[in-house]
Amino acid sequence: MTIYTGSGVAIVTPFFEDGSVDYETFGELIEFQISEGTDAIIVAGTTGESSTMPDDEQVAVIKFAIDRVAGRVPVIAGSGVNDTAHSIRLSKEIEKLGPDALLVVTPYYIKTSQQGLIEHFEAIANSVDLPIVLYNVPGRTGQVMAPETILHLSQHKNIVAYKDAVGDIAHTLAVRNLVGEKIDIYSGNDDINVPIILAGGKGTISVLANVYPKATHLMCKYALERQVDKAFALQLKYLDFIHMLFAEPNPMPIKKCVELIGKSACYYRLPMTHVAPTLATRLEQEIARLNSLQGE
Repeated sequence: MTIYTGSGVAIVTPFFEDGSVDYETFGELIEFQISEGTDAIIVAGTTGESSTMPDDEQVAVIKFAIDRVAGRVPVIAGSGVNDTAHSIRLSKEIEKLGPDALLVVTPYYIKTSQQGLIEHFEAIANSVDLPIVLYNVPGRTGQVMAPETILHLSQHKNIVAYKDAVGDIAHTLAVRNLVGEKIDIYSGNDDINVPIILAGGKGTISVLANVYPKATHLMCKYALERQVDKAFALQLKYLDFIHMLFAEPNPMPIKKCVELIGKSACYYRLPMTHVAPTLATRLEQEIARLNSLQGE
């Protein structure tokens, strides 16, 4: 099964200055995304700062998102943590809320073998009846899930998709070549959204979409329709901005940008903190430049 095609936003979680969740603003961000054409909402992932949330709060944030979206687009909920038993407990609790799928990251800090990854993901997949999106992000976890591991896991009935945040199109091609149509691939790096879709991907799980949801939706739409010139025009238009979004660790820059466009105050939970003033200025200038351009 395909959960969605197109642009899924890895949505930020807005906080008040005291660190509590600003649910009113969160609801407004969800409405902004849906109104601008976003095809799916990914909640409580890396960009949503789920690693700073206790389980009960993460569950509450996900429940709020599911209730607010109310079936208009798929909701994919982050449920992976760095040990298997905890991931199973959290996944089973989140399953009760009724998300469309779970996003499960490779274990971080606790490094294992490829066989350990297989056993980890199979144990989680066996514990729930929801579709699972594998999440490969070695820059965060310190470990790459190999294409052969993804092929093995694709045989499980509940493991239906793969978020590729390796940042190397050669890896994506290796996965695609080995796995074929057995599992859907989503880009996890906005700077290669179009190449990944043209290589057979179904869309993106996007940080960029927090600020430019319509453009990200169209970028994916054109790539899926093989309107290559239009797709690459948008990819290249936003490329410098995308690189700025990762000049400091995500989600620090994107939360600043969400503030700059007037959608949310910019508060974090330590160790996340405010971006350097020089980067904040560059982001503001680039948003102004992009907004001054004609076209999509």
